[in-house]
Amino acid sequence: MPIVNSEKKQIQSVSVVIPAFNEAQVIASVVARIHETMKTLNIVYEVLVIDDGSQDDTARAASEAGAEVILHPYNIGNGAAVKTGIRSAAGDAIVLMDGDGQHQPEDIPLLLDGLKKYHMVVGARNKETEAELHRNIANSAYNVMASYICDREIQDLTSGFRAIRKNVALEFLNILPNTFSYPTTLTLAVVRSGYGLLYVPIKVFRRTGKSKIKLFQDGTRFLLIILKITTLFSPMKVFLPISILMFLLGFGYGIFKIVFLGTRYGPTSAMLMTVSVVVFLIGLVSEQIAQSRYR
Repeated sequence: MPIVNSEKKQIQSVSVVIPAFNEAQVIASVVARIHETMKTLNIVYEVLVIDDGSQDDTARAASEAGAEVILHPYNIGNGAAVKTGIRSAAGDAIVLMDGDGQHQPEDIPLLLDGLKKYHMVVGARNKETEAELHRNIANSAYNVMASYICDREIQDLTSGFRAIRKNVALEFLNILPNTFSYPTTLTLAVVRSGYGLLYVPIKVFRRTGKSKIKLFQDGTRFLLIILKITTLFSPMKVFLPISILMFLLGFGYGIFKIVFLGTRYGPTSAMLMTVSVVVFLIGLVSEQIAQSRYR
């Protein structure tokens, strides 16, 4: 009998979604290059620019360049613009990319080619990517943490350049945040739900204009998002290390008091060890609930 991959679906149409906020300086060029690239693929496509309350001529520039523009009444957030784009997209596949000139439209075919076999394809920044040192360090730390959570290598957790099947994107739409950390949430949700993820190397250039990401504020938000998504999809990855650490602290402190101070074990040690068991049991119950959600 022939082998049939029921998950594999031919991509009939593509929606390129671009969240934009005060990108009048470069958005027209980005849209024009997308049209040039997509026309070579002989596939039905649309370009959606979600103007997230811009105070400049972003909407007009994008529209004149040939994009369909959807306006937010005020600045809600990058993630909110992405969610609006996903809801409005007519294509079977959705390409998400920034409108600030960092991502190269010429790389879109690489993402779409991988989407024939995988549920989501992400452009991973290579060594030639132009980025500040502190961002490279932060991204490396996020990747290590996410790899531990997902039990597989995560090459670029925060990349905003990706292609995803629309049905998969809609499945996680309700948990995506309204902020810049939507790529983090989407990546962890896709992997922990058992969907196929592929990384393709790309070169990312410095954005045109000033970055809207605040290092400490958004960096802290990224960490919180990782913890929230971890407890949603794989809670034992959080609860088990905390439980073990508390148990070892309690046990070690008790031994220290007996051996070096010559005193009794003490209530502090007993409390830490008892609470560690409670934390473990909470994590165990949470894990069962999480497993039942995407069993």
